[in-house]
Amino acid sequence: MAEQGKQNAIQLLTEDHRRVEELFEQFEKADEGKKEPIARTICTELKIHAMLEEEIFYPALRGKIDDDDLDEALVEHDGAKMLINDIEAGDEASDFFEAKVKVLQEQIEHHVKEEERESDNLFSQARKTDVDLDALGEQMAARKTELIQLAETDGLPPAMPTTMEAM
Repeated sequence: MAEQGKQNAIQLLTEDHRRVEELFEQFEKADEGKKEPIARTICTELKIHAMLEEEIFYPALRGKIDDDDLDEALVEHDGAKMLINDIEAGDEASDFFEAKVKVLQEQIEHHVKEEERESDNLFSQARKTDVDLDALGEQMAARKTELIQLAETDGLPPAMPTTMEAM
C-alpha cells in the first residue's frame, strides 16, 4: 500500500486494482492455514479503495459522467462490503470462508472491468471531463495515507453499505 510518487486519480485506483488482483492470486495459491491473513489484507485494501472512490472520486464525477454508472458502482461496492464484513467476522475455519473470498474476487473483477476495461468505461468517461484528475489524485493519496495509518493502528471500522440495508 505504499505511495509511489504523484499519481492522478485514475492511476492511483488502477494501481489499487492490480494490488488486489495480485492478492487474490496469492490467496488462491496459498496453503491451508495461510489464507486468512491474505484475505484480511484483501479486505483492508478493498475497504480503503472503496472509501477513496466513495468519498472523493465518485462525488467529483457526479453529474459529469453517466450517473447510472456511478450508481451501479456504488451498489457493487455495497455487495462487496457485505462479503468483506462477513469474511472479517470469521476465520479460515468458518463455513464458506474460501467460497466467500472467491465470490468477492468475482465481484471485484466485474467492478474493475466496468471501471477500466469496457468501452466507455468509468475511467474513460472521467478522462473526458473537466475534473482535475491530478489534484484529485493528490487528495486521494493523502486520504489513503490517513486510512492506511488508521488500519495499522486502530483498524478500520466495518464497511458500511450506502445503497442497501445491512443484513
